[in-house]
Amino acid sequence: MAKFRFQDLQIWKESIAIADELLDIADQLEEKKLFRFAEQLRGAAMSISNNIAEGSGSTYKNDFKQFLNIARRSTFENANILILLNKRSLLEDDRLNPLLDRLDVLSRQITTFQRSL
Repeated sequence: MAKFRFQDLQIWKESIAIADELLDIADQLEEKKLFRFAEQLRGAAMSISNNIAEGSGSTYKNDFKQFLNIARRSTFENANILILLNKRSLLEDDRLNPLLDRLDVLSRQITTFQRSL
């Protein structure tokens, strides 16, 4: 089986793990017929790993850095959506806070990796 460059990146692995949890939340929102919230969260959740993967396929470091910048910005988008869901009583504090912590750490890891290129 083929192995892509991004599959060895810790930031990609963590983004997949976070996305998996965010997609579970999106599924729960959809069950409540909150389709717009669910779709927005799905897109933002996938955006982190998608941009890391897509950027890793570039032969130019500056292109990869730009995709990493988009991935990093997506961590902020996800955080914003989660905070809004919490404010609307659609996500409990005990689920929100660990996710915000993980998104913050991932954001910092992406920045560190970006600077290493």
